Amino acid sequence: MNRPKAIHHVSMIIADSLAAREFYQGVLGLEVVNRPELGFPGLWLSIGEQQIHLLELPNPDSATGRPEHGGRDRHLAMTVDDLDSLAERLEECGISCTRSKSGRKALFCRDPDGNGLEFIEDTGA
Repeated sequence: MNRPKAIHHVSMIIADSLAAREFYQGVLGLEVVNRPELGFPGLWLSIGEQQIHLLELPNPDSATGRPEHGGRDRHLAMTVDDLDSLAERLEECGISCTRSKSGRKALFCRDPDGNGLEFIEDTGA
């Protein structure tokens, strides 16, 4: 059977490419990569072998009424080397986050458009 073997990218809808760039590149440190002309604004970001595609389009999904804790909402999960330093960086930037309710070394926050993000510490073990 020829089944999928990896995730290539995740796409998320955003309202403002500049605000998204400030968050994803400026706060999280992700690299912006070349993107073909698609007829609408957006950003493509590199994260390891994968990408995040941010699409500046009208959002049919309300950002209001979402659970406060991102682990109880749909979200994109990423690994980081040092969760505590990321938590400090998010706090410095005024971005609220919550720790995992499961006891894992993980935290959740939302991007400027309310998209849920999870960060899991990868200890390499």
